[in-house]
Amino acid sequence: MATETGSKSKSKKTAAKDKFSKETYMNWFESMLLMRRFEEKAGQLYGQQKIRGFCHLYIGQEACVAGAVSALKKGDKYITAYRDHAHPIALGSDPKAVMAELFGKATGIVKGKGGSMHMFDKENHFYGGHGIVGGQIPLGAGIAFAEKYRKSDNLCICYMGDGAVRQGAFHEALNLAMTMKLPAIFVIENNGYAMGTSVKRTSNVTELHTLGESYDMPSAAIDAMSVEDVHNAVEEAAERARKGEGPTLLEFRTYRYKGHSMSDPAKYRTKEEVQEYKDRDPIEQVRKVILDKKYATEDELKEIDSKIKDQVKECVKFSEDSDWPDPSEVFKDVYAENDYPYIKD
Repeated sequence: MATETGSKSKSKKTAAKDKFSKETYMNWFESMLLMRRFEEKAGQLYGQQKIRGFCHLYIGQEACVAGAVSALKKGDKYITAYRDHAHPIALGSDPKAVMAELFGKATGIVKGKGGSMHMFDKENHFYGGHGIVGGQIPLGAGIAFAEKYRKSDNLCICYMGDGAVRQGAFHEALNLAMTMKLPAIFVIENNGYAMGTSVKRTSNVTELHTLGESYDMPSAAIDAMSVEDVHNAVEEAAERARKGEGPTLLEFRTYRYKGHSMSDPAKYRTKEEVQEYKDRDPIEQVRKVILDKKYATEDELKEIDSKIKDQVKECVKFSEDSDWPDPSEVFKDVYAENDYPYIKD
């Protein structure tokens, strides 16, 4: 699906905004702003060496997860790569536990054992957080298979970066998912760069959504700086999946304002390129709609921002005050408990 231009595109954008309620816009604003402030603080803490190891920030990409969460339902499963702090926060995980995980503390969302790249929250149906590039893609297909096997009404949405589509596992998973009509939504978060390498330098195929056509999989390119467009695309894909019509491949065209990780100064991009995307910032777009439609005043939005900043400060204090894991914890959670009746001891 090519990007539309002109008055036709503008009229569609206006209609899309009219579809959503005040409650939806306010939820989007608060959710994305919490992600943004959380990640900004994480970046500061990394500079202070309170967070160590690898750390990949989501700043600029917030609409990719906020729009999906609003379009899907409780019980749907989520899995992603290692840029994974925002996903559990959007799904309702305690931000204090996410921050504590970055600190490596025992109160972290996975007891301090996963760190930045391996967040999990079973209760909120978030299954990682995976450090191996593309490693989560066949796992996403497997989760979708499990839902189909159980005959549930749930699906799995599987996120990946643009670099991951060059992995063989991506093609194998898409082939299997389409053949078996699995209830999956595959999302390519195309922020333009696989680490520091431009998409244009990695393959002759730069319209990444067209890769799904090899498997007759419905595919589309989405402006993922627009939370409305993300919601609509995921909603449509989810409807197909729940009808038993199989998976969809969505290319979310987004942008990260920071480097690939905290160790990346991102000198391979121009200031003009970064500013072009900042001018279409997803949070600012939602803020404008809220103000234009008089859903809230500027002062009310500033108050929300202030409360979120205080919430993030509480996350930091909680993490700093938390204990380190006991050394004995290294031997726990290695194997799953045998709770399957068909497997005998």
